[in-house]
Amino acid sequence: MRFLHTSDWHLGRSFHRVNLLTAQRAFLDHLVETVRAREIDAVLVAGDVYDRAVPPLAAVELFDDALHRLAGLGVPTVMISGNHDSARRLGVGSGLMERAGIHLRTDPAGCGTPVLLTDAHGPVALYGLPYLEPALARDTLGAARADHAAVLGAAMDRVRADLAGRPEGTRSVVLAHAFVTGGAVSDSERDITVGGAASVPAAVFDGVDYAALGHLHGCQTLTERIRYSGSPLAYSFSEAGHRKSAWVVDLDAAGAVRAERVDCPVPRPLARLRGPLERLLDDPALARHEDSWLEATLTDAARPPEPMARLAKRFPHILALVFDPEEEPARAAASYAQRLRGRSDQEIAEDFVAHVRPGRTADAQERAELRSAIDEVRLDEAAAEGAR
Repeated sequence: MRFLHTSDWHLGRSFHRVNLLTAQRAFLDHLVETVRAREIDAVLVAGDVYDRAVPPLAAVELFDDALHRLAGLGVPTVMISGNHDSARRLGVGSGLMERAGIHLRTDPAGCGTPVLLTDAHGPVALYGLPYLEPALARDTLGAARADHAAVLGAAMDRVRADLAGRPEGTRSVVLAHAFVTGGAVSDSERDITVGGAASVPAAVFDGVDYAALGHLHGCQTLTERIRYSGSPLAYSFSEAGHRKSAWVVDLDAAGAVRAERVDCPVPRPLARLRGPLERLLDDPALARHEDSWLEATLTDAARPPEPMARLAKRFPHILALVFDPEEEPARAAASYAQRLRGRSDQEIAEDFVAHVRPGRTADAQERAELRSAIDEVRLDEAAAEGAR
């Protein structure tokens, strides 16, 4: 049986104020075409369909269109809710959708009830484990503790118990939305540490043939049988080095896995550049990034005038600007006490102004106000000392 494993669509999300709806539509066009061209038997969507619990109408319409197109191909789709989704909202109408081959799994109580498919080699049981918030899922699943490892372990106990009652040779697939130990994170995943330690061991998925994971945005292989598909689009500059893709997974008659990455469309490449402003503006080697969405980190000791406008002339798609002045090695290594030694209170105050306002030291009026404030403090201290 051949699956297309994807996750973390985050429909409705933007990228540094850039609307990604067109890019998300292009991805879903690509997904439908991949299902058709690669003769996919079932689509697996491992959570975070939407970017937030109440998504914008345009995102809902895009999702609705994708489901209609997949149903029109006659290819079953199994989908779970992620930590960004509202499980209750995403699951509305799931009973009716099931008749069209769209299987939404959003209720933790249904973890042990699979979607059953059949190929020439026999049955395949697909178990959908939605994102399990420990405090909410503990009682439902009878977990010993309210943490991620305990509730996911209790859900997998239900999966293994159901699978044990199936005919011999039944192959099994689990969809889960979780942070599994060993996975590489990025800046765009929402923290799930509330409710206990975030990560769960890979061993929790023992006993199934394939675990289709969602939550982490980088496509990665934890073991041959446990994989993240990653998000189809980059949602932070920390993903600039990601190759965005989905997995085409073949499950043979014995349950052995063969997986192949299928690249997703890239709306625009990402780049992170670092250095002094003049080098970023003049270096010919950076020409390849002129059409990229760009994050620039300026290392100038003083903040240059109008840096964003100047960079935008060369890099019209720059989206983020960061200032990180590089200190001279000797100054950086010196202790705070060493840097202050021999300097007057006035000089220290003026240094502070220059530090918090790079490129603009205190002017004459500000120096006078600092001097006046320091004098007042000294007078107050002297008066207090005289009163003792």
